[in-house]
Amino acid sequence: MEFRNAQWPVGIEVIEDDMARVIRAKTGAERLRISSGMYASARKMLLSHLRAEHAEWDEPRIQQEAARRLSHGATSAIR
Repeated sequence: MEFRNAQWPVGIEVIEDDMARVIRAKTGAERLRISSGMYASARKMLLSHLRAEHAEWDEPRIQQEAARRLSHGATSAIR
């Protein structure tokens, strides 16, 4: 395994110190609002992708697949 420095292997993203300070300065509510927005954005992009790639799927199937992917497969028993 290749390492960038003594701590982190290549491929593991490490946040810059300046950015870490900015994030630490935010309140819990601010961090939650940011992460919620990121999740909503990712879900919207995934739904758009699934609709484009699987035009034959109905909306419940699209929603089910999005839920499966976003939950790391935890909803696979719902099928």
